[in-house]
Amino acid sequence: MRAFNQFRGRTDGVLVAACALLALCGSVRASWDWVAPNQVETEPKRFKGSAAYKPRQPPHVVFVLTDDQGFHDIGYHSTDIRTPFLDKLAAEGVKLENYYVQPICTPSRSQLITGRYQIHTGLQHSIIRPRQPSCLPLHIPTLPQRLQEAGYATHMVGKWHLGFYRKDCLPTHRGFHTYFGSLTGSVDYYTYGSCDGKSLCGYDLHEGETVAWGRGGKYSTHLYTQRVRKILAAHDPNSQPLFIFVSLQAVHTPLKPPKEYIYPYRTMGNVARRKFAAMVSIVDEAVHNITYALRKYGYYRNSVIIFSTDNGAQPFTGGNNWPLRGRKGTYWEGGIRGVGFVHSPLIRNRRRVSTALLHITDWFPTLLHLAGGNVSQDQGLDGYDMWPVISEGKDSPRREILHNIDPLHRKGRGSWKEGHHVWDSAVQAAIRVGDWKLLTGDPGHGDWVPPQVLAHFPGSWWNLERSPGEPGKSVWLYNITADPCERYDLAERRPDVVKELLLRLVHYNHTALPVRYPPDDPRANPDRNGGAWGPWVGEDEEDREDVPGVYYKRGRNRKRKKDRRCMMKLFLKKLNTRMASNRI
Repeated sequence: MRAFNQFRGRTDGVLVAACALLALCGSVRASWDWVAPNQVETEPKRFKGSAAYKPRQPPHVVFVLTDDQGFHDIGYHSTDIRTPFLDKLAAEGVKLENYYVQPICTPSRSQLITGRYQIHTGLQHSIIRPRQPSCLPLHIPTLPQRLQEAGYATHMVGKWHLGFYRKDCLPTHRGFHTYFGSLTGSVDYYTYGSCDGKSLCGYDLHEGETVAWGRGGKYSTHLYTQRVRKILAAHDPNSQPLFIFVSLQAVHTPLKPPKEYIYPYRTMGNVARRKFAAMVSIVDEAVHNITYALRKYGYYRNSVIIFSTDNGAQPFTGGNNWPLRGRKGTYWEGGIRGVGFVHSPLIRNRRRVSTALLHITDWFPTLLHLAGGNVSQDQGLDGYDMWPVISEGKDSPRREILHNIDPLHRKGRGSWKEGHHVWDSAVQAAIRVGDWKLLTGDPGHGDWVPPQVLAHFPGSWWNLERSPGEPGKSVWLYNITADPCERYDLAERRPDVVKELLLRLVHYNHTALPVRYPPDDPRANPDRNGGAWGPWVGEDEEDREDVPGVYYKRGRNRKRKKDRRCMMKLFLKKLNTRMASNRI
């Protein structure tokens, strides 16, 4: 509190940051309604018969997932980003202000589509890279597969990033009737070129299971929006319920918005922030156009629109998570507390802010329940049906979230002793139980990055909120409800809580699958596929035996002699197997 009072006493430009911090951390309010200048105050339209329209069939669902959009990157959390339509939808629906995602792309997408923690899919380490013979495990049922069984027409538009090394991994084999988008993690917004490193690049835009050549030149967010509107126009809303997964590439790098969208932000000093803001405005326009199409073609009154980011923002490329700590790729709140809301005429208690604990795995059972599907047949789900929480404001059935256990991510800090002799604290892990959040190992960069208002960011402005160095530290504990900014570590004061949460990690680790992180396969080279990324393993070809559980480090390890590399891979494979067992 002494540091906070010093912060509060300043009278220069830092006072602006202090006020934002005071609003969130000094007097935590249940609604987090501390930055909402653009909320719409008009009452939503009421339909004849009842306050909430009762559907004749299961609702149409449009799930919009953005990429790398931070907590501060939407109008109702910020004053420098303009998202009037998203603000309106959120204000008329339910804002999810205690909603969690994963810190990077593949884990969030895998948990959304399976309803399972990544330790239960073997994808707990990093992302799936374009050359890796890996994908979402084929034996695990997906949300679109279950929705198809419930009678839905299912479509996906946008970024996949769940593996494509064989055809069985493609979206059209995992439950989507149609697919239009990119398979890798990052593509150019106009050319649709995608590179794995600097040397290996290929074209990445697909229509179903074939390469969609000749589509270059149109900005991807516009192209994807156009495809969604075509799907809505071609489908009969009264004959069959519809599920559309709109997985936008925006606002991931590269920062290449059309110039006309940059102009409204021309007075913004930081160039990266200016371009990033323009890309968020394009997302706002895209959701507006999709919602207009829902109304035009007769879907809206029986529809559910869900908006979510996949992870926190990267401040060095224009995004911002202020006042939360950390950024994309970290297990601090800035990396995992997501922007999200639900908008629907079917919600009974609308126009409110929900602080109920939600996680991205919860969408699987929630949407399957809305579809009239049988949730009980999916054993092993980590998600909960949250529709009563969202629609009626009931208490959340969720009491804890396993953010992750990654036995391959070790930075040389931590020990069994620091883990109270029940857990190796060198292992990167994070868990939330009730109000408490525990982190072990290396959570990632823990800076508090203020809004990039100055042209020379990063610089002295950023240094105002740098995280103090904590060499050798491997266990952190926070009361995340009272201290969402993670400024007051309570690990030493509450060892009883630390041990209790460590035991929960031990419990989850007993159920973990071995990590699947195979080495690159040279056959993935786009030059062998006509210049495009796509499946390279034959349908009848079996996976290599050494793929599961192998950790392959990129870069200089490639230059080592073959025999040394094989020995290292064998060692790491055995090490990983031990860690994924009951040993940690």
